[in-house]
Amino acid sequence: MNLTDSLFSTIDLRSFSNLWFWLVLAVAWSNVTHFVMGVPFDLVQRARRRGGAVMEDLNTLALIQARRRMTILRSSGALLVGFWLTVLSSLAVLGFWYGYELSQALFLLLGPLTLGAWLGLRLAARVEAQVLQGEALVKAIFWTRVLIQSIGLVAIFVTTMWGMWHNLTARML
Repeated sequence: MNLTDSLFSTIDLRSFSNLWFWLVLAVAWSNVTHFVMGVPFDLVQRARRRGGAVMEDLNTLALIQARRRMTILRSSGALLVGFWLTVLSSLAVLGFWYGYELSQALFLLLGPLTLGAWLGLRLAARVEAQVLQGEALVKAIFWTRVLIQSIGLVAIFVTTMWGMWHNLTARML
């Protein structure tokens, strides 16, 4: 066994039978649902319970994150969206047309995460345009989080079913 054989046996590109893929999937969705628009959800809960200075912190952080995201979107949004759609399209074609398992796994991970990011940008636009503050901001972040969690639940279910089907039908030898 030479060095390249040893290296490629260590780096397993079979995603659906790899524990690391499932850990990345869980951590990614955990992060996306905890940080809605870059605002940690524990801050949202504390602001709803305590109010006062914590609510001001929430208002300030949400407005900073909203302005930051909308500035990036205005300056290079079309380029970023075009690039990202090219990446997703390439992964879909490589994965589902040509049958590359790694591309399938990445598409099933990144496609739904893109919907979550879009919901975050939509919320950022609302926060910036309407200057949402206080209870209205808490409510908007809460419902955006519920939508993102729903997308994550469906995405994890679909990825799990696809992965199980792939593992059961794949010829390993």
